[in-house]
Amino acid sequence: MTINFRCTSSTATWAVSVAVTAAILVASPAECARAFFVFGDSLVDNGNNNYLASTARADAPPYGIDYPTHRATGRFSNGFNIPDLISQTLGAESTLAYLNPQLNGEKLLVGANFASAGIGILNDTGVQFAQIIRMYQQLEYFRQYQARVTALIGPEQTQLLVNGALVLITLGGNDYVNNYFLTPVTFRRLQFNLQDFSKLIVSEYRKILLRLYELGARRVLVTGTGPLGCIPAVLATRSRNGQCAEEPQQASAIFNALLIQMVGAINQEVGSDAFVAFDGMRMQNDFISNPQAYGFVTSKIACCGQGAYNGVGLCTALSNLCPNREVYAFWDAFHPSEKANRIVVRSILTGSEEYMFPMNLSTIIALDLQKEKSRT
Repeated sequence: MTINFRCTSSTATWAVSVAVTAAILVASPAECARAFFVFGDSLVDNGNNNYLASTARADAPPYGIDYPTHRATGRFSNGFNIPDLISQTLGAESTLAYLNPQLNGEKLLVGANFASAGIGILNDTGVQFAQIIRMYQQLEYFRQYQARVTALIGPEQTQLLVNGALVLITLGGNDYVNNYFLTPVTFRRLQFNLQDFSKLIVSEYRKILLRLYELGARRVLVTGTGPLGCIPAVLATRSRNGQCAEEPQQASAIFNALLIQMVGAINQEVGSDAFVAFDGMRMQNDFISNPQAYGFVTSKIACCGQGAYNGVGLCTALSNLCPNREVYAFWDAFHPSEKANRIVVRSILTGSEEYMFPMNLSTIIALDLQKEKSRT
């Protein structure tokens, strides 16, 4: 595999820690940031839904209150989201939403964010949000993106850029929260018990990952769901005495375990560690069960919202709003705060096999950088 590193400025540097060897590698200005592609749902959407007739939107205050511009960008966060923070780790600017008209020319070489709030692995997930970019369309946009870049730099360089890119994909949570558990009785609950539904969505996820591989992705971070039973929206509707709801928690545990197994099987099939699984539930359980250890006052109440745990309805300008987002693990009823996102990304970067399988992002970057150096 050829890794294509490209700088965004003459002063770009990396400081990369490798957990296996505890070595520190610092890339010189001659080394460059790789392209970055993002697929998935609202946890990683950088604003695609701003351009759609969708009810799943984050383009109005108080979203973005802590973003550098202090404006709502379409990110479901008070500030940076997970892709932003990974881009910073790569020494690159944030990827633009694919539907953003500013994504053209040289900016295409940074990568693109295809994610869309409300979508799931299944096509029937998120129908209540009207217009969203379901996964088959995100993958089609990725194909179209490559055609656009080919017109810019030619087919060989485009293949190098795509093969050498880092890819992040985050799916699964909506298939439970906004499909299987959406109401006390749903079509999917009538069809499947929880175990069989989880097997269904993981088998469909496998098809999506293999399609990504067909389209040239060779380093893909695949995140599992967080602890769905503990998010403020679920606490508000299903909790007893503030305890995490049992069935959604069970769903997260089943899904993450099946996902890790599936990723391992695909890697054996393709003959490389192309896919890396992140156990989001296990990692987030750490700061949910002991928020004070991570500097949070609460991991139950959302910063922005209303009703029990601020978990009812949407985060709007009329919602309750906490004065200090640094002490809240959740920004709104469903999404982590920027500070919580930073903790998650730190775990993706340097976490042990307890969280990252078969390796963390620091190890990936170091290995790929060494391969690139050996070729030059």
